[in-house]
Amino acid sequence: MSGVTRHFVLAAGGTGGHLIPAFALAQELIARGHHVALITDDRGAAIPGKPEALTAHVLPAGRITKNPLTWVKGTRAILEGRRMALRLFESFQPSAVVGFGGYPALPALLAATSAGIPSVIHEQNAVLGRVNRLLAGRVQAIATTYPGVDRLAAKHADKVCLVGNPVRPEVLALRDRPFPPFTEEGIFRVLVTGGSQGARVLSEVVPDGLAMLPPALRSRLQVTQQCRVEDLDGVRARYAGHDIPAELGTYFEDMDVRLADTHLFIGRAGASTIAELTAVGRPAILVPLPIATDDHQAANTREIVKAGGARAIRQEKFAAKELAKQIQVMAQHPQTLANAAHAAWNCGRPDAARDLADLVESFGGSPLMDVIRMCGAEAKPSGREALARDGVQ
Repeated sequence: MSGVTRHFVLAAGGTGGHLIPAFALAQELIARGHHVALITDDRGAAIPGKPEALTAHVLPAGRITKNPLTWVKGTRAILEGRRMALRLFESFQPSAVVGFGGYPALPALLAATSAGIPSVIHEQNAVLGRVNRLLAGRVQAIATTYPGVDRLAAKHADKVCLVGNPVRPEVLALRDRPFPPFTEEGIFRVLVTGGSQGARVLSEVVPDGLAMLPPALRSRLQVTQQCRVEDLDGVRARYAGHDIPAELGTYFEDMDVRLADTHLFIGRAGASTIAELTAVGRPAILVPLPIATDDHQAANTREIVKAGGARAIRQEKFAAKELAKQIQVMAQHPQTLANAAHAAWNCGRPDAARDLADLVESFGGSPLMDVIRMCGAEAKPSGREALARDGVQ
């Protein structure tokens, strides 16, 4: 790269799904010697994982819904956030502004357009989010996680760059570690998480589904499950009644360590979840959140399911018997599960933070970097990834 220190602003909504990739990009840009600032809301400022060198600025972020009562208040907050972002830009002088979706990103991107500052949006899901749809016509580039993204207008195809979804460095560090040994007699480790909104359905279905497995498989189970606090006692009683060893908690700080030892993941299909599963290479049974906007979690499962790295079960069909059936298919032989792990691994895009940083650096500096070669409807994998997708790990 150019080696010239520049300033960049990242803008993201106040959820982990938006902020985890923003933090990963910030770390990459800071490591390259750049100065980076973050624009978010109160929720986002409180989410753990922010790099120490990343300064956070909380701006008003109005939300405009179908309810007309939100329009005046929401518009007023957006305009105030835009004014505050413009003042920040005057002092910080960013070379580019990068939006990661969510309403807190909207004022910053509108301010960038007004100030003539190049802007990029990153879409974590397989469906372009509402804010990113509003901004798609204004930005210089649209970085995507998947080769196909729904709700992305064909007229914006020349702006699209496939980079993947950046994940936390501690998770990415697991990519080159082999899938944990899984034998006919060994422990079968299952990790269950409910996503940021929890998932009572997982607490109700998973213990009973695991109890329906054949004795040879069931007797080897070791479960780790994240539950909502109000569900803990009930889930603990279910596992105790089935005589299945299980460690339960509302939050696990060492999730990367637990993922490293996992043979099968069961949970939601959020963007960060799938990015981490494919970065590490862990097979999964995914239950998309049915109320997710534009059904984007179901869309997120398409690539990994098609590759053979996961199975998806719609929530209305997610019952104990169906779960047990799908687990048996995936874990009927040790090699079956290992093959699914490898298929998931092949879907990973471990260079997402680097490639997104290359794209961002290509704006607002001296000549455009050769990263532009990545842009277009189809992005070619790197040499290592090409080998991986041909079955060489």
